[in-house]
Amino acid sequence: MSWAGPEDMYLSTSLASYLDRKILVLLRDGRKLMGTLRSFDQFANAVLEGACERVIVGEQYCDIPLGLYVIRGENVVLIGDLDTEREELPPHMIRVSETEIKRAQKVEREASELRGTMRKRMEFLDFD
Repeated sequence: MSWAGPEDMYLSTSLASYLDRKILVLLRDGRKLMGTLRSFDQFANAVLEGACERVIVGEQYCDIPLGLYVIRGENVVLIGDLDTEREELPPHMIRVSETEIKRAQKVEREASELRGTMRKRMEFLDFD
């Protein structure tokens, strides 16, 4: 049995207030997950029920259903309570299908890779 330090006590206490509530979890890789917190441990490993991944590309978004989802605590950057009575997104956001958002993600990723390639090609020009 390992000893839990004071920081573990604060983590457990603060996450306990989110049990059975809808939360947003921001992961290290930038993904945003939403769902109802059903369980957690001292390492911030968490179980979300009715989880979905919110994918946002430009002004388009899609909530991709994941079901029951286990999150490893070392990947958690932020956990926050969602206000279910408030609109979660600005009114200009457009909900699209999973197929459309994946297509938009691919286009965005390819554009980003192209920018990186162009930047590398231009490195010989020292603008500093």
